[in-house]
Amino acid sequence: MAERTAPDTPIDTKPGPIRADRKDRAMTTITLDAPAAAAPTSAPVGRMRLEGVSKRYPGKAATAPAVDDVTLDIAPGEFISLLGPSGCGKTTTLRMIAGFETPTAGRITLDGEDLLALPPHRRPMSMVFQSYALFPHLSVRDNIAYGLKLRKLPRAQIDAEVDAVVDVMGLDGLDRRAPHQLSGGQQQRVALARALVIKPKVLLFDEPLSNLDAKLRGTMRLQIRRLQQQLGITSIFVTHDQEEAMTMSDRIVVMRGGRVQQIGSPQEIYRRPTTPFVADFIGTANILAARVTRVGDGRADVVVAGRALSVPAHPDIAVGSPAGLLVRPEAARITPVDACTPGGEDIGEVIVASFAGERIDYELHTESGTLQVADVTPGPDALAPGDRARIEIDASRTWLLPGEAR
Repeated sequence: MAERTAPDTPIDTKPGPIRADRKDRAMTTITLDAPAAAAPTSAPVGRMRLEGVSKRYPGKAATAPAVDDVTLDIAPGEFISLLGPSGCGKTTTLRMIAGFETPTAGRITLDGEDLLALPPHRRPMSMVFQSYALFPHLSVRDNIAYGLKLRKLPRAQIDAEVDAVVDVMGLDGLDRRAPHQLSGGQQQRVALARALVIKPKVLLFDEPLSNLDAKLRGTMRLQIRRLQQQLGITSIFVTHDQEEAMTMSDRIVVMRGGRVQQIGSPQEIYRRPTTPFVADFIGTANILAARVTRVGDGRADVVVAGRALSVPAHPDIAVGSPAGLLVRPEAARITPVDACTPGGEDIGEVIVASFAGERIDYELHTESGTLQVADVTPGPDALAPGDRARIEIDASRTWLLPGEAR
């Protein structure tokens, strides 16, 4: 038995059953039976490429395409999230990968094989749906075994495979129940077990957590990510939930109007967005009008709200060009001032104070407009609406973007 522990090691698509250490039900140890004649080394599986993929629906030639010239290179074992507002093309992209939609233009390949000629059931991938898509007339066990039965595997092998994935997914004692006898979280685990048991090269997720309550969503995020890292299966996850994308992904693909706006790690997307749209869509953003006076070595000297700052800058920034300074709420700090303190561009009045447990979120009115500030180390004396405060900006945690402030 060869234990899989490295998160970037891809799952072999031909070994024996998935097994779980029964001493640990938290999905932290997965082992796989090694194939009898396995080569000492094998090429990673699950490299997905999309090259210039577009989708335009018939009868809508005058309108913008649903997906427009999308190019992605997804490494084996990588977890990618397609993120964007409703109608941005993320689900259509996923459906083209799965084979449920046919691209108008472009190529989709998996490990070098062109997928466009293959129907969905011939593609070595599984999809986990938002609605779970469980068969109501089948038991949990038969739902999980469905794909294996379609492959006409021996009964003993099917039983072994199902037993293993039931154990991995923490479904012991539930496998004889009908889907309607399970909670939403349990049904989602069954759907994931059904997807995993056929050992796909690629896992596709179509907003699978949107029907769960907030606490259960958080738990399922951790379980899916942990299991994906252990098995090393290439995964593509569609969501409009920023927190899901940020906490689960190796990289995020931000989409808008059918086009890719930015591809990067969660840290890059949050800290170094390439456009005001990405900055505003991910997290909370204050984008302040900035006058650029000097540019060099990846930085710029700017005047913002009457203050001179030296800040990290986007490569397209130029002296005299329109620019906006991205200030995340945690990059600003406020200190109370008394009523006698003269006004100025660095003084604001608290409009809203929202207690969020580990932080207090403030909305302040300033001479430059409304500013969102997060106090991540709140003391016992929180500010209240009507209080005045001095605002300081940590220039090292800002980012200067090309384009007008909003």
